[in-house]
Amino acid sequence: MSTKDPPMAHLTKGDLEKQVIVGAREYGINAVLFRHAVGAVLGLNVTDMECLGVLFFKGLATPTELAHYTGLSSGATTAMLDRLEKSCLIERRPNPRDRRGTLVVIVQETANRVAPLFASARDAQDALVASYSEKELQLLSDFFSRSVGMWEDERRKLGVEISKRRVKAPPSRATTPKGRG
Repeated sequence: MSTKDPPMAHLTKGDLEKQVIVGAREYGINAVLFRHAVGAVLGLNVTDMECLGVLFFKGLATPTELAHYTGLSSGATTAMLDRLEKSCLIERRPNPRDRRGTLVVIVQETANRVAPLFASARDAQDALVASYSEKELQLLSDFFSRSVGMWEDERRKLGVEISKRRVKAPPSRATTPKGRG
């Protein structure tokens, strides 16, 4: 809360609702701007950075999954993966579960190079999250989970299906910038 914001105790429920909506919008905008800044440092365009963000979060993905997560056509996804592979940021590996399939993974050197760009933000986010009580964290977790579902529903109402499934955190994110980005 900035110094110009009124104290929480004096806000009405309507004021708090507006504050939450504005806060969620500002959070989304600032997260995108941060990823754009990281992309600029790495010399990546927005879509390529989003693809890397999904791969850091999931650990690996198929080209079809990346097309769904980025909203790109299969041809545009192939071009994006070609750029990222040419830049030595990703690798395409055979899918052990599907002989015809490919898995896309982050090159370990890329993970080592990118992780420090997220270190300060990761530490600040960890400290911020740790400052909340268990009950507050349950509330925040519920809000974000329900918000994701709401935005998926709103996209469907527009007739645009960008992602067929939510991005799920892998069991271990030891080599990634903690799924943030």
